[in-house]
Amino acid sequence: MRLGNFASVDPYHQERGVGGLKNGMNQVQPIWDEFYNNQEDLIFLSEDILAKEENTSIEKKFEDILFDIKDLKGQDIIRAVRTRVNQSVFRQMVLSNYDNKCSITGIDIPELLFASHIIPWSKNEEHRLNPENGICFSVLYDKAFDKGLIGINTNHEIIFSDSIKKKKETEFFNRYFASIENQKINVAQKYSPRKEFLEYHLDTIFNKQTIS
Repeated sequence: MRLGNFASVDPYHQERGVGGLKNGMNQVQPIWDEFYNNQEDLIFLSEDILAKEENTSIEKKFEDILFDIKDLKGQDIIRAVRTRVNQSVFRQMVLSNYDNKCSITGIDIPELLFASHIIPWSKNEEHRLNPENGICFSVLYDKAFDKGLIGINTNHEIIFSDSIKKKKETEFFNRYFASIENQKINVAQKYSPRKEFLEYHLDTIFNKQTIS
């Protein structure tokens, strides 16, 4: 019932016609308002609560990604832990959204998969952890997308930069790129790439870098 009340104040679920109990909605609205535009705090606090429920600490739960920051002190380690944990959760959300497969090749080896930001982490704090700002790519296409060598248009089709097109006569182009031009990426399970984010990437990152 409480989850239904939270859903009733979520714009996404409101569009689906989800309703809740009036008094229950009034109770959850302040909580929703506190965290809706502050996803970084929400995700970190929720992971901290989950760790305690599992009788461990957040540092222990995420020790595989925190092992190299043990020498940091004070606020530095607090910021580092929070950033690493949130990035890890973002990766989990994005990979799950694409059924743990590269959205281009279907590769399902976790060690080769990246949660690629459409708008880079450093450029937009508000949407750093928004799953609509992430696409699952395997390592080659993650780097190509990050550097603007390939783009995804608003029809979710793969397009090539001028730099990649100049390599059409090469063996590596025929092996790794020729077959994916104009191909649509795999459909996301729930959170499709937001149109405005794709437009940002096309306007500011795509086709802005040359390769020799």
